[in-house]
Amino acid sequence: MLKWTRLTLLGFVVWTAGCSLLTPKFERPTLSVASVQMVSGNLFQQNFLVTFDIQNPNDRVLPVTSLHAELNVGGDRFASGVTNRSFVVPAHGATQFDMTITANMAMALLKLGQKSGQHPDSIDYDMTGAASIDLPFMRDLPFHQSGSFPLRLPH
Repeated sequence: MLKWTRLTLLGFVVWTAGCSLLTPKFERPTLSVASVQMVSGNLFQQNFLVTFDIQNPNDRVLPVTSLHAELNVGGDRFASGVTNRSFVVPAHGATQFDMTITANMAMALLKLGQKSGQHPDSIDYDMTGAASIDLPFMRDLPFHQSGSFPLRLPH
């Protein structure tokens, strides 16, 4: 019985090593926020268009099934969004993906406007979240980025 256990274990180790030699190396894609823009809003609700840039350094396509994001302003969470719209990033390529998130930041803007160092025509943000990837051994591609966006609405 012990002999069969050892043979089974040895077979598993050889099989695992063989698979790792045949499996191509997968480099982690990068996901970053390309832009955050307020597209519409009033005192009660603001809509932001967030554009993400996804770079795929691999020799196979990257199937993204969904994306979730959270917008933080002044250290507080003010908006979040989820989209289940899937898309594919080409092999050795990049793509941009737009997502609208909705927030109620009226009180936050008043509070942040009172802080020194804050520009009256823009606001600093942190964006965090993850893209869900439909590949074995890789489910989520997390991201975190800081920046600022203008408070003026486009004309």
